[in-house]
Amino acid sequence: MPVASTWKSLTRSAGPRLGGTPTAIVLDVSPEFILTSLVVVLIPGTGVVYTVANSLAGGRRRGLIAAIGCTLGIVPHMLAAMLGLSGVVQAGAVAFEVVRWAGVAYLVYMGVTMIVAGGALRLDDEEPSTVSTGLVVRRGILLNLLNPKLTVFFFAYLPQFLETAPGLFDGRLMLLGGVFMLMTLVVFAAYAYLSAAIRDRLLGAPAALKWLQRSLGALLIGFAARLAVADR
Repeated sequence: MPVASTWKSLTRSAGPRLGGTPTAIVLDVSPEFILTSLVVVLIPGTGVVYTVANSLAGGRRRGLIAAIGCTLGIVPHMLAAMLGLSGVVQAGAVAFEVVRWAGVAYLVYMGVTMIVAGGALRLDDEEPSTVSTGLVVRRGILLNLLNPKLTVFFFAYLPQFLETAPGLFDGRLMLLGGVFMLMTLVVFAAYAYLSAAIRDRLLGAPAALKWLQRSLGALLIGFAARLAVADR
């Protein structure tokens, strides 16, 4: 059932009609959406683990770059929802399974990479990073692009907060998706700052930092296992 309560309305002019009267588009964001989305974003998942791991390995800047990559990975899901592809995805069991197993494989790959990298983690702040900014962003995008839970979020969860069924390129979906992306970026940036602070404290104990990095890699593999056995 659509959520009726309204927290804030944003009204903008979409340009004059033939008669000269502007068309008003009212976009609503409910408090339920804000609170529920905040819970979804705060709960540690693959994106949080990836952001924290990058902060531990390369410091605050690299963690923030990872957070930006994970946030950009939400865009394809939002665009698919705005294009009205929910019916295709919901009906396409094969397509869903392909995305799910691709996500499983990529999580395992990332987890193994982090475990191996943790064993050879270099902690000298003066040494240039061997991981490029583009690679960190691309990995973050792919991580969320192959996350079927985000597909479910945009196709099954978001429409519940609209008074009427969404249309093609619905501005309301853009607003809700944009709010969710902003919350994701802010929360992930906070995780990046906190984990970078932990890294600074552990620079004197490289063995502990390496094992923490390996533990995060194992956690990603655990997420992959959970995704593999999850029901559609």
